This record gives sequence, C-alpha cells and structure tokens, in this order.
Amino acid sequence: MPIEVSRMTEADIDGAIDTIQQAFADDPYNNWVFPDRSKVSLTRNRVSLTLRCRWGIRHGLFHVARDTSNPSKILGCAMWLPPHPPAEPQSWSLYLSYWWLWFGQVRMNLWYGRGGLSTKRYWIWKARQAEAQSELWTSAKGYYFCNIVTVLPEAQGNGVGRALMEEVLRQADKEGVWCYLESSRREPNVTIYEKFGFKLAKEMECKDGDGDENMVKLYCMLREPRHQADS
Repeated sequence: MPIEVSRMTEADIDGAIDTIQQAFADDPYNNWVFPDRSKVSLTRNRVSLTLRCRWGIRHGLFHVARDTSNPSKILGCAMWLPPHPPAEPQSWSLYLSYWWLWFGQVRMNLWYGRGGLSTKRYWIWKARQAEAQSELWTSAKGYYFCNIVTVLPEAQGNGVGRALMEEVLRQADKEGVWCYLESSRREPNVTIYEKFGFKLAKEMECKDGDGDENMVKLYCMLREPRHQADS
C-alpha cells in the first residue's frame, strides 16, 4: 500500500477524528478517565478533537496518512508537539493560543456537558504527567512529544503507523532532538515503539482510590536522536 503523509488541513479533520475514535474505543486511559461509559458522547468528543486539531494545524506538527490510490480517505493521524527549549520564554502567540483553546473548551462544556469525563481523574493524570516530564525531560533543546498516533483498524499492518512516526523522527534526528511519548498499553505498544528507537523510561501510575479499576498505568518512553547515538 503506497502511503502518503502530509500536514493536516481543515479538510482532513473529520477523517483524522474517525481514526482516533476507532483506535481509542477501548483504550485503557480513555476507559479510566471516562469511567461511566454510558455517558460518553462521541459528538462532544468530536467537537473537543476538532478544537485540538485546529490548534495543532497552526501550532503543532499534526499529520495525516492516506493511501495514494484512495486519497479521500484518512487512514491514520499523528499529533506531535514541537520541542520548546526550557530556557526560552514562550511566545505570545503560543501563549494566547492556549487561552483560546481553553476558551473553546469551556464553551463546549457549557453546551455539551462533560460527556462522562471525570475531571478529578483528568487532573490526577495531568499532575502525574507533569511530574514525569519534570523528571525525564532534561535536554536543553526540549522534546518532540508524540501525543497521539492512530491507524484505522482496517489499515493496520500496512506501514501507516511507521510512515506517520518516521515523518517526525527524521526531523528530530536531523536537529539532534530527543522524542518522548506516553503509551497506555504495555503490550504490544512498548515493543512497537522500541523498534523506532524509544526506550521505556518510567511507568506512570495514576490512582483514584484502591483497586485496579481505579488505576491506570502509562508507559513513558524516550528516544535519543539516532545520529547522536551512532556517533
């Protein structure tokens, strides 16, 4: 299957969201942060992801993959955040964009409600994530952060995920910048990401009480730029 990867556009958003909703339908993190599955609203989720995609088109590295023989169908997408050197101040445009994104999410919540989201669990995750990144992110250049990479179930095994990953990994290698991701599944995801050069750096536990049903574990992985590792 000939795969083409390109930067996401407004016209790609609906197709990209289709891949996310299908790929994460039974994701452990999603099931934990949306504990009452009967209240989950795919409509609200689509609005939330649309806001995120529009932000990412302007400020992130959001890509989509398609079969060149059927370019109208999106087969997968990847959402990367570019590196930000910690010593450099955040630009005003980026700062204001986060506020605009937040404002859009507030309006969404007022209209659609929380859609089953446990805000308590969401903020538990954000706190554990901040702790993990504070511990692991030591490079002065910052990190390329792979926030989401998805492939339609029907298209898996055809190199779509590899094409999406390598699009940014090549750039990171060229610039000598580390990469980072968090996976909510140890198997088979950790092994898959290891093939791209990632190494498991930390197991991040998010707990909301006792018992396995109140806990989710995320696997934090780091990737050293290849040209540095091989020198």
